[in-house]
Formats: sequence, C-alpha cells, structure tokens
Amino acid sequence: MVSELFRLDGKVAVVTGSSRGLGQAAAVALAEAGADLALVNRGSASDTAEQVKAAGRRVQLIELDLGAATPAELDSTIQSVVDTLGRVDVLVNNAGIIRRAPLLEHSSTDWDDVLSTNLDAVFHLSQAVAKRYAAQGGGKIINIASMLSFQGGVFVPGYAASKHAVAGLTKAFANELAVRGINVNAIAPGYMATDNTAALRADDARQKAILERIPAGRWGTPDDLKGALVFLASSASDYVNGAILPVDGGWLVR
Repeated sequence: MVSELFRLDGKVAVVTGSSRGLGQAAAVALAEAGADLALVNRGSASDTAEQVKAAGRRVQLIELDLGAATPAELDSTIQSVVDTLGRVDVLVNNAGIIRRAPLLEHSSTDWDDVLSTNLDAVFHLSQAVAKRYAAQGGGKIINIASMLSFQGGVFVPGYAASKHAVAGLTKAFANELAVRGINVNAIAPGYMATDNTAALRADDARQKAILERIPAGRWGTPDDLKGALVFLASSASDYVNGAILPVDGGWLVR
C-alpha cells in the first residue's frame, strides 16, 4: 500500500523550536504519522508534548538555548535522545530567530544571535545526527529554509544570510550523505501566519502587497507544512536528495 510509505511507526524524530508555530505543527504531524518525538526548545514545549501524547506517542522534552549551546552540548543532546528513546531517525532543524533593522543600524549582536541559532546550530545538530545515521545505515534531515533562501528581503540581513546558507548546507550535506542512505532536504515556507510575521501582518501596506503577490490569495498556516514534512521524513522520499521544497502558495512563481 502506498500509504504505508508515509508511516513513521517505530521512528524517533527530533524537532527544534517546537513550542508553537511551524515547529509545533511539525512535531504533531510526525507523531500522527507514528513517530516518537524529542522536542528541543529554549523554553517549555509542554503544550506540544501533550499533543504528541494525545497521538499515542512517547515524548522527550529538552530545554536548550541553541544559540548559546556549544557543539559538544549539541552532540550530547542527540545522544540523550538515543539514550532515552532508543534511536534517532529524523531531525527537523526548525528553530530560528529574526531581527529586523535597517542595514546601517543593524547591530553586530543581532547578526551574531541570528547566525548562531539559524546556521551554526543547524550545522552542528546535523553533523551529530549524521554520525548516528551513518552507523545505523540511514536517516532523514529536514531543514527549514525560507523564501529568503532565494530572495534578499529588507531589514533582515542576518536572517537572509542564514537562510541562504541553510539552503547551501542542505545541498552540500546531501552530496556527501546520500550514498550512506541519509536524505537531506529542506522546506521553504512562504509567508506564514506565525509570531515571526506578526509585524508584517500588522502593517496594512505590507500585508496588502504580500497578499497581492501570493497566487493562493492567503497567508499560509503551520498546518500547510504537515504533508511536506511527513513526506520528507518518511520512506516516500528515499530518492529525494538536496531538494528545497517551497510551500508558499505560489509566491516564488509569481
């Protein structure tokens, strides 16, 4: 049955930044497909954990500031998942921050904070799971890219740089790891109604301009990512390597 290709029974997934928004939707989707979850967050993800449990799956809560964590701490985090849940099969690098300021006023602190969370943590967590995947014969890495993996945006140089780099890492890792049965891909969400876009949605002029460009005629929601996430986490995508899948309502083709 083709539907069985999308099942994740017996798998363990790690999702970063899963307390709300896109990360929460990702965790719930993977749980509904059969995976147990490790939720890595700077603060509490208790609401997401309850939804995972309601789907009948095990859950491990890990509180960690990814932007401040050392490579050794990130490696230990992955090992703690193996020790607690028995294995690791899927990593969703979702956690990210954005700092808005014109370039001439953009602080070095904002730049460093964004790059350490959005890029450095992605590299080190991916490296940590790839070592385990290589030993067990395969696994999945799903990075959350952005429309700003393709475009420059305005007032968000650190975010744009980090998301361009995430797209590059996705391709570079895929080139090295595909032969080991490890699939590395990314999802590029379009304009989603989340906390990160609250300022844009509150600006009537920006909101109007954005909606006029989206062929679907609406902002996306976290639930719009669920199908793509399950696909890339499952055996249905075993021959998909280095792809960056836009889930954007048609924004990029307009």
